[in-house]
Amino acid sequence: QVQLVESGGGLVQPGGSLTLSCAASGINFSIYNMGWYRQAPGTERELVATITFLGGTNYADSVKGRFTISRDNAKNSVNLQTNSLKPEDTAVYYCNANRFRFSYWGQGTQVTVSS
Repeated sequence: QVQLVESGGGLVQPGGSLTLSCAASGINFSIYNMGWYRQAPGTERELVATITFLGGTNYADSVKGRFTISRDNAKNSVNLQTNSLKPEDTAVYYCNANRFRFSYWGQGTQVTVSS
C-alpha cells in the first residue's frame, strides 16, 4: 500500500531552520508530483510548496525565499528546507503525492516556532 512518512519536525526558535523529509513507498515515485502543505489550528490546510515530477517548483508567497523543496528520486524522498522560521509557520506539515486522480497524504509532522 502507499505510505508517505514525514519526519524532521520539532520545536525551533524564531529565525531557526528545520529540514522536513518525506519518505514514499508503494508508488512509482519518479512520476508523481510531490508537495508540502500545512495546517494550523482552526485553519484550512494550505499549500506550502510543490515540485513536479520534472522538477518544477512552486511556493506560497508567505514562504518564498525562505523555504526550498527538493526531491531525490533515487531515495523516493522529498525534502523541505525551512529557514528564517517565524511563529506564523507553526503548523502540522503534510506531505502529498499526486498524479492525475490519485492523491495520497502522510500523517503529518508538527513544526512549532516559539521562543
